[in-house]
Parts: sequence; C-alpha cells; structure tokens
Amino acid sequence: MKVYFHEAFYQVYTADPAAAAGRMEAIVSALEGEVDFETIKPAAETDILRVHTRRHLERVRAEGVFDMAALAAGGAIQAAIRSLTVPAFALVRPPGHHASADSCWGFCYFNNMAVALTRLKQEGSISRAFVLDFDLHYGDGNVNILGALPWITIANPEAASASRYLEATEAALAADTFDIIGVSAGFDNHVDDWGGLLATGDYYALGRMVRQAAEEQQAACFGILEGGYNHDVLGVNVRAFIRGMQTAADLPGPS
Repeated sequence: MKVYFHEAFYQVYTADPAAAAGRMEAIVSALEGEVDFETIKPAAETDILRVHTRRHLERVRAEGVFDMAALAAGGAIQAAIRSLTVPAFALVRPPGHHASADSCWGFCYFNNMAVALTRLKQEGSISRAFVLDFDLHYGDGNVNILGALPWITIANPEAASASRYLEATEAALAADTFDIIGVSAGFDNHVDDWGGLLATGDYYALGRMVRQAAEEQQAACFGILEGGYNHDVLGVNVRAFIRGMQTAADLPGPS
C-alpha cells in the first residue's frame, strides 16, 4: 500500500485536535513496516481554485495555514492518482470534509477530497466517483462542493449500532456504479473516541468493503485521513482500514 505523507505534518500548526502533537506520530508508528511511505508535493493554486473561491484561498493564506493545507490537498491528489493503479492512502492534515467553496470549519481549510476528484475528472482519468465518508461528523463540505455534480455519489452512513452501520455502508456501495471510490476516512466514531460506535475490526471491515466493491466494478479506491483524536487507538484504526483495503491472503487481521 502506498501511503502519502510528509514530515511537515508533525508540526503543530494551530490549536485544534486535528493539529495536536503526537497525532501523526501515532499513525506512522502503527504503519511502519507495513506500507510504503511516499512524500508529497503541495497542490497548485489552480487545483485548489477548481473547488474554492479566490477569497477563501486568500483567507486561508491570511490565517497562516496555506502551506500546510495546500500540502494536504497535494497528498490527496497524489493518492488519488496512484489509486488508478493500486489502492492508496493520504495520511495528511488538516482534514478537509468540512471545507466548502467559500467557507470552512471543523479543523478543515481546503477540501482535500474535492480537490483530488475534480483534478482526476478534469484530466479525464475518471467518469463517475463514489465518496464514502465514515467520519463521525457529516461531511457538509463534501456535499456542498460535490453533492450537486451528476458524476458523484456521496454516502454518509448513519446507524445506531455498528452492525447496522456496516450494513448501510455495504448497501450504499452496492447500489451505485463508479470507477473510483474516495473515502473520507475519519476514525472519531471509534468506541474509544468521540463517537463510541465502531470497533477497530469494523474499520477493517469497511476497508474490505471498499476494496471488494472496487474490484467488482474494476474501479480504483483511495482514502484520505479526516478525524480521529484518541491517539491511543488512532494508529491501530488507520492500520486496520488500510489492511482491509488490501487483498493478499497472508496479510494480518485488523488488530
């Protein structure tokens, strides 16, 4: 598995849980020895302006987080491009699914998923995309930017139990056609995180569902890190999802 990461993401760039010290270290430590880390280049302004207004871009610049946010968007683009050949994951921050065209909140600045998918569409690499957002929080930015586009379907599963959640996700994937699946992968719905719903093994199951759905339609698949704030479990949850996205029979299980 190719994982796109940059050591700049270790920086505490602002005072919010997504930027907290130790968060990225916890994930990298859990993934070392299992994945191939690839470095990242920042997204170009032209890629960002495909989904955001110039006014929004300049506000992010004025807040002093443009470089970090552009680097995260660049990692999303690179993971999406790589996924056309093999599954990939963008281990980036800031997250992006609460970023709309001219506004943002929830620790987000640029919409990493929207930047990546519209880049692929503009290049003619994809025709139809499916966005699965399993973050605890509804991905309003994804919906605001991508939801009205006729070539994109977005699923934000909701359920009162883990089993129903997995069933809803599987049903949504089975009901659509696409040639790429982009996953807004937030891990804050874990039993030991803010949401308290999903177990580590459920993230493995979600990864397997995504990969199986992609294989059935001969489609690509990739993930982008969104939320997840309990550093004690975040790394193993990301690792479980990534393991699920792989198909080799000798890969270890979710723990």
